[in-house]
Amino acid sequence: MRPRARRTPTLRDLRAAIVARHGALGSLTERVHTADLASWMSELSDEEAWQVFESLAAVERAQLLEYASDRVRQLLVLRCEIADLTALVEILPPDEVVDLLALVDEEVSEQVLRAVDFERAAGLRELAGYDVDSAGGIMTPEVDIFPEGTRVGDAIRALRKDGEDHAELGPGVFVVDGGDRPVGFVTDRELLTTPIHSLLEEVMDREIVTVHADDDQEHVAQVLSKYSLSAVPVVDDRGSLIGVVTADDALDAFETEAEEDFLKLVGTAPGEQTRLPIRSRVRQRLPLMGLTVVGGLASAKILALAGAGGGEGITSGDVLRYVPTILGLAGNVGIQSSTIIVRGFATGEVRADRELSVFGSEVATGATIGLVCGLATALVATFSEAASGELALAFASAIGIGIAIAVTWAAALGCVVPMACHRIGVDPAVVAGPFLITMSDVSGTAIFVAVVQALVN
Repeated sequence: MRPRARRTPTLRDLRAAIVARHGALGSLTERVHTADLASWMSELSDEEAWQVFESLAAVERAQLLEYASDRVRQLLVLRCEIADLTALVEILPPDEVVDLLALVDEEVSEQVLRAVDFERAAGLRELAGYDVDSAGGIMTPEVDIFPEGTRVGDAIRALRKDGEDHAELGPGVFVVDGGDRPVGFVTDRELLTTPIHSLLEEVMDREIVTVHADDDQEHVAQVLSKYSLSAVPVVDDRGSLIGVVTADDALDAFETEAEEDFLKLVGTAPGEQTRLPIRSRVRQRLPLMGLTVVGGLASAKILALAGAGGGEGITSGDVLRYVPTILGLAGNVGIQSSTIIVRGFATGEVRADRELSVFGSEVATGATIGLVCGLATALVATFSEAASGELALAFASAIGIGIAIAVTWAAALGCVVPMACHRIGVDPAVVAGPFLITMSDVSGTAIFVAVVQALVN
């Protein structure tokens, strides 16, 4: 009889193990890949996430922190004792350690650094002095360097002695001159296939491309891509080799920067937006909405000067003067919601079991923004429409209510369209652009005009 295959654990199994305790967590986490475990941690409560983290050995904790989201990483690190942080610092690569220590107080950071090896602590302090977005900020100082005149056999013996440290780096070794300036690079393949009595200079690649420690990380990524390099050496003002940036590190930094720029472009902030409290989302997105309201009110004033409305009573022209405000607000809110949903699908942040909760929180965020912008517009309109007499307050209130409803609808539309596309197998990123903008503009305008006219009449 064939043995039954063991079922792959799920998030539900992890929650059950947390409740069961008594070793259940340990046996389950052994069967789960660290990347999956880190992803599940985002779904757990703070206390549940900490229980899982506590059940792991030091090496497994270090691996999990490398995969975890910024929010989870900060939550776990801030609850660690000094001894736990010290153990993590001794395991993690230097660039990861600097990011980890940036999450804790300076006093805690100093206590941890005093507890580790002096030479390692000095290197970490130097690494922390570089800008986080620079080559120095993403490099690793642990690089295999050999002086000119070294034989292949001696280099191999030295690498074997390094053991696990060399396995972490991988691409090869650098040859330096008397001033520690890089003059060549030898791949691991060349080391293994060259006679041991040959000099490194005989097989090294002399066309060395370097970057300065203060160069922007985007420039580093461009250099690696342009020259098809697996790693690029980082030099200081004297040209001395002080570290190396691997293609993986540069790619991660480049993707992070590109994502931050894109999210800022649509008026949101980097990070897992669908897991943030509604208050935080509103606070991050309101500046762009405030600018949109100011622009819309300016457009309404220009249209009034051009003769749109402005007569006795409330006319259709008076209502239409505020349509530009709706076009701006509905379009921006809809694009913000759709961008977050599309990104969530791409990164795995939004899964089928979270769609309903994500939809509800995004609509609530849009409704809050709509209420704030509607109230601000109504207050200004109360004074700008004073010529309408006793109808001014009623008209301004109708405008505010119309904006709140139309913006809430745009937020809902910004979620429904990409979610529906995802369900039927259509790439939501393709549809969530011009199609969504057109839908939100047309439907938002129709809702606004209908609501205002109904309330005024």
